[in-house]
Amino acid sequence: MQPSEEQQQEEYVDIRDVIKKALPRSAAISSVEYEGPEVAIYSKAPKILLDDGDKIKALARKMRKRIVVRSAPEVRLTHEETEKAVRELVPKEAEITSIDFDISRGEVIIEAQKPGLVIGRSGTTLREITRQTFWRPNVMRTPPIESKLIKQIRYIIQSEAATRNKSFREIGRRIHRPMLMNNGWIRLTAMGGFREVGRECMFLQTSESNILIECGVNVGAPSKAFPRLDMPEFNVDNLDAVVITHAHLDHCGMVPFLFKYGYRGPVYMTHPTLNLATLLQLDYLDVAEREGKLRPYRDRDVKESILHTIPLNYGEVTDIAPDVRLTLHNAGHILGSAIVHFHIGDGQYNMAYTGDFKFGRTRLLEPATFTFPRLETLIIESTYGHPTDKMPPRQEVERKFASIIKRTLERGGKVLIPVLAVGRAQEIMLVIEDLVSKGRIPKVPVYIEGMIAQATAIHTTHPEALSKKIREMIFHQGVNPFLSDIFVQVDNPDQREEIVEAEPCIIMATSGMLAGGPSVDYLRLLAPDEKNMLCFVSYQGEGTMGRRIQKGWKEVNMRNREGQTTVVPVNMEVATVEGFSGHSDRKQILNFVKRVSPVPERILVAHGEASKTIGLASTIHKALNIETRAPMVTETVKLK
Repeated sequence: MQPSEEQQQEEYVDIRDVIKKALPRSAAISSVEYEGPEVAIYSKAPKILLDDGDKIKALARKMRKRIVVRSAPEVRLTHEETEKAVRELVPKEAEITSIDFDISRGEVIIEAQKPGLVIGRSGTTLREITRQTFWRPNVMRTPPIESKLIKQIRYIIQSEAATRNKSFREIGRRIHRPMLMNNGWIRLTAMGGFREVGRECMFLQTSESNILIECGVNVGAPSKAFPRLDMPEFNVDNLDAVVITHAHLDHCGMVPFLFKYGYRGPVYMTHPTLNLATLLQLDYLDVAEREGKLRPYRDRDVKESILHTIPLNYGEVTDIAPDVRLTLHNAGHILGSAIVHFHIGDGQYNMAYTGDFKFGRTRLLEPATFTFPRLETLIIESTYGHPTDKMPPRQEVERKFASIIKRTLERGGKVLIPVLAVGRAQEIMLVIEDLVSKGRIPKVPVYIEGMIAQATAIHTTHPEALSKKIREMIFHQGVNPFLSDIFVQVDNPDQREEIVEAEPCIIMATSGMLAGGPSVDYLRLLAPDEKNMLCFVSYQGEGTMGRRIQKGWKEVNMRNREGQTTVVPVNMEVATVEGFSGHSDRKQILNFVKRVSPVPERILVAHGEASKTIGLASTIHKALNIETRAPMVTETVKLK
């Protein structure tokens, strides 16, 4: 039961009155608006409020709301006047590369090679920009590799500013509506990804709110491709929010489908996840069209989901429903991946879901967070939760990898590494760059093809989300390993035969399981020569060409450029290097569970084969003596 428009308006008027009474008349407040999770104060004299920031902070604490001050649109300088002022205030040494505007948020977006010089000492330059232009500066580091996709996303958001602003105000009124039936019950329904891997989806319900956590697709299982959105509990019209942990399709691939069928509410995720998810969703549609498969949604639905996405930073506490607050924490799986923490009611209940997580250090990312303010229920993944799922020490993994590459190159061969475009590819790039810089493998061209270049460009746009060591290299040493001269982007498929016929090299190409993409074409060209090497660095799914070759097949059927099926002999050496995974193995999962703080009252095991989820749940129960379960898809668990 939702409150009427009249009740919502009464609540809104109350908040507006409280804010107006708390602030001086000289602030000339023109309006107070809900904008998504924020309460925006529009002022014709914002200098007064900005100069007294403590007053706004105190008001936010008192009201327990996220409050932001914006200048009234009529007092802002024009775009031309603002750009001129910015360039006069910011030293030339900052090397500004672009200035854009987000009208809906009253922000001037400044990209610069040296953002610290734009900010100024203790933020002095930013404050002066605001005082002179009445636009709020949003400073970003210029990415060293340009991402056309990110530019496209920004263009969509800016060109649809009025529509987006209207949508955010509607979302805000729904978030901040008064609670009517706060009687305490909480339940969770498994709609996909439980006792299985793929189509991850769960539905969190309270007496006040309905929240969908993940909405993925299983691209490798047609009979179980989509989450169970047909469950009687679920109604897209009553949905308050969608929360996404990371960009892999088994977690976010069906989000645009919700918009196809009328959802117009918010989607919460990190900034990097928005960019990567858009990349993968559009590629999913392209692949489906090329292969003549069902496209469950269209490009316009992806655009609609972009317009309704509210990106959050790690550690940012955000209201997403009248009785639910969300905080994202680093999960260590891929760029922007998050453990999602829900604070339900006024301290009534707390739940966290790991999504895919890595509780171990990698070159690319920091390990997953394991401390939370409060925690009653923990939902944990179990992809590698079997007792035999043991990853070797990282030094041993890289030593084996280096040995494989070195012996192949020294005998005049070429190394083909099929990779996942997001996460695994960038991890392998960092490893290879380090091995070359230390002289452990010969310096040869490393060709990258497929979505790897686009995904890497997105990684360079978000260096703040990378590991401490990589941030140190980029920010303080001025060295970006992704820009090493060993990496050569392949833009034209016609180059492949030239690469294969040239000198020894390393080739990184998608897909990681040889299920399609450029890696398959390179395999066709390289497989007959015994000097070459096929090196697997990721899991090979049952039924894929990668798994067949990994099992020892010496011949495979493949299509050539003319579309004819031919038998290709696999004479090249085949090796598998385990240990580069972005998932935790069983030991890391158990270490996480033992160290997580505070100790939860209940653990639910998800995202794993049935035997793994059941076995891991049993092990955790014996170790911690707390309630532990492995629910099935369509099962509902009463949390409170």
